[in-house]
Amino acid sequence: MKAVGITRRTLVALAGAVALSAVAPVAAHAEDYTIPIIVKDTTSFYWQIVLAGARKAGTDLGVNVPELGAQSEADINGQISIIENAVSSGANALVVAPTEFKALGKPIDEAAKSVPVIGIDSGADSKAFTSFLTTDNVQGGRIAADGLAAAIGAANGGKVEGDVALITNLPGAGSLEQRAQGFKEQLAAKYPGLKLVADKVGDGQATTALNIMTDLLTANPDLKGVFASNLIAAQGAGQAIAENKMGDKVGLIGFDNDDKLVGFLKDGVIDALVVQDPYRMGYDGIKTALAAVKKEKVEAFVDTGANLVTTANMNEPRAQELLYPKVK
Repeated sequence: MKAVGITRRTLVALAGAVALSAVAPVAAHAEDYTIPIIVKDTTSFYWQIVLAGARKAGTDLGVNVPELGAQSEADINGQISIIENAVSSGANALVVAPTEFKALGKPIDEAAKSVPVIGIDSGADSKAFTSFLTTDNVQGGRIAADGLAAAIGAANGGKVEGDVALITNLPGAGSLEQRAQGFKEQLAAKYPGLKLVADKVGDGQATTALNIMTDLLTANPDLKGVFASNLIAAQGAGQAIAENKMGDKVGLIGFDNDDKLVGFLKDGVIDALVVQDPYRMGYDGIKTALAAVKKEKVEAFVDTGANLVTTANMNEPRAQELLYPKVK
């Protein structure tokens, strides 16, 4: 089994879960429940926001919330092992952000035979989720297309035309495939003057996205814009545009945010960010899981929303709240 990112706090929480399962299979009080949250990667800023929301929910609701995750979004086997271990350790429910659609289907199915499983962020090839909380990623892709079209039009005297490209961070991730779908659909439906000349897929690393973006700039001198569909891809693409001083020539729309991407937005390297509400995903994920454990009715699907943040609106209160979430 690959190593996974488990903190001392997590080990203590899991130990408590084992002890709890030995005493009673069904908890009587909220403070006796253990509901792990299992994310794709505990190190990235996006997932730290999700974990912060889950942590706050645990505090507010009196629930033990182990924070678990693989070493990277590409560590599929690591996440599968974490799910299996969490169930066998006596968790009352799971909140899971699947790393890969196909591979996580059967592990989710198996886990759901024992405990309620709440999905967040990305889907899996399973119908066993008790509830699923996520951004409508297809709509997020559409929002990105609208943002890119607006940026291209603003830079070209109102003309929304030219070559554009798409960079996807990792193959097989349900959320990323849905964003790509929405982006392409919106281009075809609303912007016939924009031609998708490149559809590139990386390996989960920002350096790979940087190299992809650099190659795109070299191979496509008439490139007008790019959609980098997650935080890692946007970091790499933004770095390439900054290093090549192409911010005034090539529009870039990113997805998600951290300090680096917000800096790119301020500097005009990135034209806009499609920003989710990961804090809400984490908080409401735990809240929904607790309700499911108590046999309360929960919604099968909850859209947690997406917003386009630009240099023009980034100082508005809601944008500030999304750009600078509290992660401690």
